[in-house]
Amino acid sequence: MSVQCDLAIIGSGPGGYVAALRAAQLGATVVCVEKKAVGGVCLNEGCIPTKAMLHSAEVYDLTKNAKRFGVRISDAALDWDGVMSHKDAVVRQMTKGVSMLLDRAGVQVIMGSARFLRPDTLRVTMEDGEETVVAKNIIIATGSRNMQVPIPGLDGPRVIDHWGAMTLPELPASMCVIGGGAIGVEYGSLFQSFGVQVTIVEMLPRLAPLMDEFIGDELARSLKRRGVDVRTGTRVARVEQGDDGCVVTLQDSDGEEQVGAELVLSAIGRAPNVEGIGLEVLGLKATRKGIAVDTRMRTAVPHVYAIGDVAADGAMLAHVAMHQGVVAAEDALGHTAAMDYRAVPSCIFSAPEAASVGMTETEAREAGYQVVIGSFGFRPNGKAAAIGDKDGGVKIVADEETGAVLGVHVIGPHASDLILEGTMAMSLEATLEEIESTIHPHPTLGEVLHDAALAAMGRPLHVPFK
Repeated sequence: MSVQCDLAIIGSGPGGYVAALRAAQLGATVVCVEKKAVGGVCLNEGCIPTKAMLHSAEVYDLTKNAKRFGVRISDAALDWDGVMSHKDAVVRQMTKGVSMLLDRAGVQVIMGSARFLRPDTLRVTMEDGEETVVAKNIIIATGSRNMQVPIPGLDGPRVIDHWGAMTLPELPASMCVIGGGAIGVEYGSLFQSFGVQVTIVEMLPRLAPLMDEFIGDELARSLKRRGVDVRTGTRVARVEQGDDGCVVTLQDSDGEEQVGAELVLSAIGRAPNVEGIGLEVLGLKATRKGIAVDTRMRTAVPHVYAIGDVAADGAMLAHVAMHQGVVAAEDALGHTAAMDYRAVPSCIFSAPEAASVGMTETEAREAGYQVVIGSFGFRPNGKAAAIGDKDGGVKIVADEETGAVLGVHVIGPHASDLILEGTMAMSLEATLEEIESTIHPHPTLGEVLHDAALAAMGRPLHVPFK
């Protein structure tokens, strides 16, 4: 049996389902093929469930410290099964919502594995047979998986990935997290809040190595204060697994050291899913970064697009995939669209949160800018004092000559929300003066961005006069 459509999409993650909805909005007939679960890794195994668990950790931390706010809680205790139930309920709600949106938009969802037979034809293998989908345009949105690295001993039962971490039947006493990027820091923060002794190992000199040094340094300080053992500039040489736990051998400039942990969490990175979809039929060869595309998300094969984690361009972020999905759908249907990566925010939803957009200070200097920096902490901020969360701050990187904002970096309470102002400033090519002249509501955490802009201009108000 053959299905004819204007657009076929392989994968229903954030990029795939948004592309399907936008194409349907433009009047196209759309088929979306999903191998595992509607919503992809993000809704089912990544962004959504981890944020639900992180909120449980935040609530638990708050109850343990409720006395400082004048609230006495005598019997607060962690219910791990309850944390899992909350996480599962949120996932069901979100995936059900996406399924409803696709259904209401008239998108046909086929559950199965898709493979190219020809540049315009997919063979879909389902549990109960096969289907052929012939499409005028096809979008590859197959996402990514946990990266495999050649560390001896990393393939045993006591080594888990992100899926294993969010489906643990019970909490371990200790955990060694390999990788100090967003995934590793989030899980390290999460499990520390739940009482697990956590060690985070990062091979590069600081945590969150893709963000500004200000973020990495503040994250390390905060996590160490909370009891996390942070090891940067350190690589894992091998993992030895026993009946009761693991022995992890670490190497740094001083030599080797061994640490024990009940479980090891591999959070080293993600690899694009390019295998098994018939790229050879198209004559496409993917690199370790994925499939090469242009700014319209077009591959080298006419009418075939790649978006999200499987595309070689753009960061592996759900919100990037969503925008790429819109661009690909619009271009496929004859509209003018292109990606602009100048203002892409990145967030780490740990405690504290961290977020960044634009250039780091180092990147701006290497690009030849005469840089001016404005930094301001949350400690003098009234809202931060009221909620009892005063660590961290904001750093703005700007061009000294024009005042143009080149980058904004936030660590502290609600950083993932505050970065929206920085992203808008970058998108609109705003200057320090334009941020300064914008009236920020009081008392809010957002005032710290205003203060950072003032600091960059050499006239901060909420610091003592020298």
